Amino acid sequence: MEKKDFHVVAETGIHARPATLLVQAASKFNSDINLEYKGKSVNLKSIMGVMSLGVGQGSDVVISAEGADEKEAMEAIEETMKKEGLSE
Repeated sequence: MEKKDFHVVAETGIHARPATLLVQAASKFNSDINLEYKGKSVNLKSIMGVMSLGVGQGSDVVISAEGADEKEAMEAIEETMKKEGLSE
């Protein structure tokens, strides 16, 4: 299992547009990918799940991937988080 902590720095947090991009990135992989925030864990391939968390600026989230392509999945998610200015 691949697991990584992210500190959300985007002013708007993980709102609709970046959430959509994260879901699209995660959906390209077969691995189970989850986003954890405040003790709740949702499937990162579910836009409704991600939006339901209401992740704001300054939040700490944990993304985990488990499966055959977990390493590639994590790299893609990390790249999306950085590219969209969601985390450092």
